[in-house]
Amino acid sequence: MVEDELALLDKSINEFWNKFKSSVSDTSCQMMALRDSYKDINKAFTEKLSVKLKEEERMVQMFLEYQNEICRQNKLIQEKKDKLLKLTVEVKDKKQELEVLAANIQDLKEEYARKKETISTAKKASEERLKRLQKSVDLYKERLGLEIRKIYGDKLQFIFTNIDPKHPDSPFMFCLHLNEARDYEVSDSAPQLECLAEFQENVRKTKNFSAFLANVRKAFSTMD
Repeated sequence: MVEDELALLDKSINEFWNKFKSSVSDTSCQMMALRDSYKDINKAFTEKLSVKLKEEERMVQMFLEYQNEICRQNKLIQEKKDKLLKLTVEVKDKKQELEVLAANIQDLKEEYARKKETISTAKKASEERLKRLQKSVDLYKERLGLEIRKIYGDKLQFIFTNIDPKHPDSPFMFCLHLNEARDYEVSDSAPQLECLAEFQENVRKTKNFSAFLANVRKAFSTMD
């Protein structure tokens, strides 16, 4: 009996040991499988994480480049705005200058028109005076035997004839011009008249040129 019980116990112990060994072996295999699976999962996760990080780095780099481009474009836009503002100011200044120039041109046109009118009026008056002077010259020449010539130095030469009854063609002459003070200056009388300076002083005071010519002719006619 005892031997049978011992044999049965030994059999039970062996079965338990075998089961335990089998259980431990299965657990070890499971642990190895879990470790390998963990390694695979960790490797896959690491690879995905690396790809994700690289993608994020690329996105960050793109964002920085985009931000720099925006800054550069903003700077260019500001420079263009400054240039446009400067051009606007210059155009405004030019417009004002053109307006001032146009006003000046208009003033010049009006002044030119006034001067043209003044010159035209003066020309007409000069022509009238010239006609009257020519009539006077013709009258002097006809009645007094007086001829007027323009000679050097803006001088006028007055030549009398018909003074000497014996020699009616004999010339009696003197020269006249205006000095810097715009006064009559008489010179070069032939024959020489001693009273010429007195006549000159009188015509400067009276401005009566006809009387001056009459006095000169009379002085020539009374010479011996």
